[in-house]
Amino acid sequence: MFTTRVPGTDEPLDEATEAFLGHRELLFGVVYNMLGSVADTEDVLQETWLSWTARGGGAPMEGVANPRAYLVRVAMNHALKRRAAVSRSRETYVGPWLPEPLVTEDDAGDPALRVESVSLAMLVVLESLSPLERAVFVLGEVFGYPHAEIAEIIGRSPAAVRQLAHRSREHVHARRPRFRAHPRVRREATERFVRAALGGDIAALMEILAPDVTVWTDGGGNRRAAGLRPVHGRDKAVRLFGGYASGRGPRAARDLELRYRRVNGDDAAVLLQDGSPFAVMVLDLSPDGERVCGIYVVANPDKLGHVPGEEA
Repeated sequence: MFTTRVPGTDEPLDEATEAFLGHRELLFGVVYNMLGSVADTEDVLQETWLSWTARGGGAPMEGVANPRAYLVRVAMNHALKRRAAVSRSRETYVGPWLPEPLVTEDDAGDPALRVESVSLAMLVVLESLSPLERAVFVLGEVFGYPHAEIAEIIGRSPAAVRQLAHRSREHVHARRPRFRAHPRVRREATERFVRAALGGDIAALMEILAPDVTVWTDGGGNRRAAGLRPVHGRDKAVRLFGGYASGRGPRAARDLELRYRRVNGDDAAVLLQDGSPFAVMVLDLSPDGERVCGIYVVANPDKLGHVPGEEA
């Protein structure tokens, strides 16, 4: 955990520590929405803490009128630097890369991870933005920062921020319509799909899956997934899930337990193996809420450490 003393001294950082911890949830949310990884987010928060404690020769609060704004600026700058390293590492990632799921609004989850975050499907779309476009979108669209404040945070002019905001919104809305299904509709659709998929009900799968559905499976090379590329089309998706239900997949459905959790704010299915998370399955619905148009399966065990397993 974070140290609460200036390195090399015994002087407590009570006020500075309180300021940092008081804004830690906000910082986590900003950085996670930039990177899509809990591990990378925790590393950036550690770097932010070190920058904060080193400021002013160990007097972080001196001359800082607004600690919240200062800490967000430092965290975002560290996140932008980390973004470049992350992008390079993902060039060698095995198969599709999906964000690390965050369990939210669930008493079984980690309270530290109940933060402001966009949906898993939206995080996938944000991966296609440039780092600065993503920073502007996250700060403006997710956290409601005005352009003038964003300009100060990322060190760009307000005019440049307005252009970045316009480009990012156009790109995101072109790939993801402004639609979010009611939680009850999403839960019912998730339950219908999971019953059909794990039960091998081909007719029900054909009914609930959109003709142009896409399935992304992220095993990261640590666990066998459906393949190295997304699966496009209803017929291929039905064959894929039919293989799991019949025991032809890498892990037969009968060997797994099913639990429902809220992941990144949406209802999701968590598959357990011997009480531990085996995969998280999140659905994306069509604008009418009737069909499943996207299925995201995170099976990389490195990304499931914060997903609760079987309750004690």
